[in-house]
Amino acid sequence: MSKIKARKGAPFARILGVGGYRPVRVVPNEVILETIDSSDEWIRSRSGIETRHWANDEETVAAMSIEASGKAIADAGINADQIGAVVVSTVSHFSQTPAVATEIADKLGTNKAAAFDISAGCAGFGYGLTLAKGMVVDGSAEYVLVIGVERLSDLTDLEDRATAFLFGDGAGAVVVGPSEEPHIGPTVWGSEGDKAGTIKQTVPWNEFRVGDVSKLPLDSKGEIKFPAITQEGQAVFRWAVFEMAKVAKEALDAAGLSPDDLDVFIPHQANERIIDSMVKTLKLPEHVTVARDVRTTGNTSAASIPLAMERLLATGEAKSGDTALIIGFGAGLVFAATVVTLP
Repeated sequence: MSKIKARKGAPFARILGVGGYRPVRVVPNEVILETIDSSDEWIRSRSGIETRHWANDEETVAAMSIEASGKAIADAGINADQIGAVVVSTVSHFSQTPAVATEIADKLGTNKAAAFDISAGCAGFGYGLTLAKGMVVDGSAEYVLVIGVERLSDLTDLEDRATAFLFGDGAGAVVVGPSEEPHIGPTVWGSEGDKAGTIKQTVPWNEFRVGDVSKLPLDSKGEIKFPAITQEGQAVFRWAVFEMAKVAKEALDAAGLSPDDLDVFIPHQANERIIDSMVKTLKLPEHVTVARDVRTTGNTSAASIPLAMERLLATGEAKSGDTALIIGFGAGLVFAATVVTLP
């Protein structure tokens, strides 16, 4: 018989507060058209994107995260020193170690909170939320800060017609804490590594140490390109439309709900055509509010769901207590879906 005593946590967990940060600079499609042969109409019709935000030198991954987190902590009505863990999902923090979460935890004023980064692409927020729920229920932390943050402008090839217009920067954060009722449903998550090549970094970082420029991509001026995100657009579109609608339905079933029970749908803001297709496949009722933050924020990967959530609440399109289905999907290929009560 085990001598280990279990630590008592909360019966359940919920999202208590949300915050977001969008960089000051707004970039319209016209700027993107300076480096690719396309049109504003083509970009809008293919993606729904009209503008996106790009960070300046001061708007680092850590700085944007701290801004978003401060709002989430205030929204939750707690103090930073009550945060027991900080989970950051990002693919655009370029220091391999230490984790940017440790810097964020310190600058926010937490009391030596556990802090770590995860890399789960556009599903990263869902992965972090699931980890946070487990920590609260397990008793490892009373309050957990989950951050999705990206500076994808640093990983964008502005000469790649297929991706140059897609990506934006920003940070979204939520505080997860104890609850007497279930407000975060079971997570349906997974990966399809056989499709990993459909979204990837063009060149591994270690290729830059080799010194053989023949292995590195060059831009139109013959200069070495910095690594960027590339994807097989049609393959990703088909996977997202047909497979992720199934995952979303599984998350509803796991929560014991039907589409009629939903108030809000917050999918990863990858592409408005994907969002429209998922709404149709899921047969969402007219009363369900659908997040379309992609139009003015672009694809911000791990940050897209909390940013969209924050905007819906700020504009009044959604309200506290609403039941929302969230789903993230992307590089890996990975996915995560769950049903939550909005803070």
